[in-house]
Amino acid sequence: MDELNIVVTAIGAIVLFLGLLSDYFRRNWWTSDPLTALLLGLLLGPIGLGLVNPSAWGIPQEQLLEQTARFTLAIGLMGVALRLPKNYVFRNWQPLAILLGLVMPMMWVISGLIVYWILKIPFWEAMLVGATITPTDPIVSTSIVTGVVAEDNLPRRLRHIISAESGANDGLAYPFVLLCILMLKPSSGDVLSHWLIHVVLWEVGIAVLFGIVFGYIAGYLLELAERKGTIEQQSFLSYTIALSVTVLGAAKLLGSDGILAVFVSGLAFSYVVSGKERAEEDNIQEAINRFFTLPIFILLGLTIPWREWLALGWWNLILLVVAILFLRRIPAILLLHHYIRPIHNLQEALFVGWFGPIGVAAIFYAGYSVQQVRVEEVWLVCSLMICASILAQGLSATPLTKLYGEYMNRKHQSQTTNE
Repeated sequence: MDELNIVVTAIGAIVLFLGLLSDYFRRNWWTSDPLTALLLGLLLGPIGLGLVNPSAWGIPQEQLLEQTARFTLAIGLMGVALRLPKNYVFRNWQPLAILLGLVMPMMWVISGLIVYWILKIPFWEAMLVGATITPTDPIVSTSIVTGVVAEDNLPRRLRHIISAESGANDGLAYPFVLLCILMLKPSSGDVLSHWLIHVVLWEVGIAVLFGIVFGYIAGYLLELAERKGTIEQQSFLSYTIALSVTVLGAAKLLGSDGILAVFVSGLAFSYVVSGKERAEEDNIQEAINRFFTLPIFILLGLTIPWREWLALGWWNLILLVVAILFLRRIPAILLLHHYIRPIHNLQEALFVGWFGPIGVAAIFYAGYSVQQVRVEEVWLVCSLMICASILAQGLSATPLTKLYGEYMNRKHQSQTTNE
């Protein structure tokens, strides 16, 4: 009971602290909310003061992480969907198709091969590890593309494309993860045909269809209630949270991809509701996001397998982190950036390529994968890369964003002088 109260106190304290000082820290200390919460978890956990030890709670660690990450993603993805402009996905289907249809599979293959080469584990186990760290995380991305520093220095087209990709590819990583799991499980049937029919067509297809229908109906009912005067202003606070959780649970009951369904429902919902309501929902969602998304990073800090990391050896540890951070995403973006319209030049391609963080989605897929096939390397590598990504991209977000803003100002001044 004391440990639970410590965790509850820590969650409340970090939200209060960041609510008061987040802009100051982001401007002057080059840190991010997820990184601050992660450090707090490290401080409280076995690696720090030893005040909280989740392994003694009697709940399987992978199950605790998976379910916590699942609900965190649902809240975060709804926030991303509401933050995007109306019809954004339809108007930008081509760059998103390249990011999701070409860049994302390349990220999976590159990550899997790096793990296979460095850790020397079986091929499909390595590809499973690669699949779990493939999706760019909407929770960590939000801390990069929102706030005063991002709004002052980054054009909307870059902020929106990063947000849209991070929202969509969380759910679309599911087929890659399931393919690897099916290849690792003993089966007497045709694995590829089962994967194509059951996973891609049914689980992913139904998630998209269900998300569209449910999100549209939810938006229509909200508009109707507003016209009829049956809804109180305060009800907006709970409406999108209820929509996120309902879609997440109902999609799972249908046997489909709940993470993808939540994001699609958010897009459909935002398409229906009026501009005034969308703005209000967006403000509310951003306000509650911090409270619902920070606890997962505290939990991550409490459960870091640091002894297993050290068992990899320092050389393998460093090589794995550097190789994945720099090769997982940047080469694919550089290769295809000419076809991604929101990216205008090489500097922007490098920026978008670097800021494809690994985060809560990887925690969710790692927890799910470990329960399915007991490949311990999944959590080992995922936890390592999540922490490395939060540290590297959290610390670099403010300086690189300001550097990009300065570059654009110099470019604009140069063009004005020439004219």
